[in-house]
Amino acid sequence: MQLLSIMMNLSNVELRHFAALEAVGRTHSFVAAARELGYTQSAISQQIARLEQAVGQRLVERPGGPRPVALTDAGRLLLRHADAIVAQLDAAQADMNALAEGAAGPLRVGIFQSVGARILPALLRRFREEWPRVEVRVREETDAAELLRLVEHGELDLTFADLPLPDGPFEWEEILRDPYVLLVAADDPLAARESAPPLRELAGLPLVTWRQLGEPETYLRGRVPDLDVVFRSDDNGTLIGLVAEGLGYAVVPQLVVNPRNPAYVALPFGNRIPPRQLAIVWHRDRFRSAAAEAFIELSSDSAASTSRQPAR
Repeated sequence: MQLLSIMMNLSNVELRHFAALEAVGRTHSFVAAARELGYTQSAISQQIARLEQAVGQRLVERPGGPRPVALTDAGRLLLRHADAIVAQLDAAQADMNALAEGAAGPLRVGIFQSVGARILPALLRRFREEWPRVEVRVREETDAAELLRLVEHGELDLTFADLPLPDGPFEWEEILRDPYVLLVAADDPLAARESAPPLRELAGLPLVTWRQLGEPETYLRGRVPDLDVVFRSDDNGTLIGLVAEGLGYAVVPQLVVNPRNPAYVALPFGNRIPPRQLAIVWHRDRFRSAAAEAFIELSSDSAASTSRQPAR
C-alpha cells in the first residue's frame, strides 16, 4: 500500500521538480540551483518540498548556515530514477524526429578508431550506394561508455561497442570476433616467429597500451607476472608508431593492424587470449528505421570482409 501511495503521488510530479533535485544535488546549494535554472530560491525550495511530500521522505539535508546542502540516500536513489526518465524522454523525442524525417533523415553512428580505420570506409561506400538520401553522421569517441550513453539518450541511433555491454536499454548484434595479436617491429628478433610467444614470456617486455585499463590488459595482468607498461595513449597511431620504432610491443586486436604497413609484424596469439567481441548496438525501446536495419546488416558484411584480410 505504501508503494502504491508513492506511485500515485509521483504521478503529479513534473520534470522541473526532478531538475531542481538534480541541480541542488550537483551544486550543493539552493541559491546556485535557482540561479542555474532561472528560478527564485523559494521556488526551488517549494519544488524540493513537493518531491519530499510525494515520496514521504527527506531528500535533501539542510544543515543551515554556510554549510553546503546534500542529497540524502533517498534523494540519490530518486535522482537515479529521474535520470532514466529523462533519458527515455530524450529517446522518445529522437524517435519522433526520425519518424518525421523518414528515409531522407540522418543516421547517427558512434565509432572508435579501429572501426573508423578498417571497417567504416567500405561500409559507408556500400551504404551510400543503397541509401543515397540518408546522411550518415559519425561520432568518434575513445570512451565506449560515452558512446553507449549517447545511444541511451537518443543522441546516437547506433554505435559500435565491445561485448559484454554494461547494464542499460541496449540490444546488439555481434558482427566480429577479433583475435588479439602481438605487434613487434619488423626488424625485431621476434618478428621471425610465426606466432606470439607464450604469455609468460611477455613478462619484462616493454609494452605500450591504451590509457584506459581494459581488455586485454586486465586479462594479461592476471596471468603475466611483472607486466611492464612503459607508455599509454588513446591514439592507435601513436602506439603503432612506437612499436614500429622498436620502442615497445603492443597487444592489440587484429582490427588495429594495417596489413599493408611493412614497419611492424602482427604475431597471432591464437586462443591463448579470448578474442574481442565487436557488436553494433541500438536502444531497445527506440524505433529502428529501415535505413538503420540496412546499416546493421552491411556492418556485419563489412566486418566479415575485413577479418578475412591477413594480419601480416
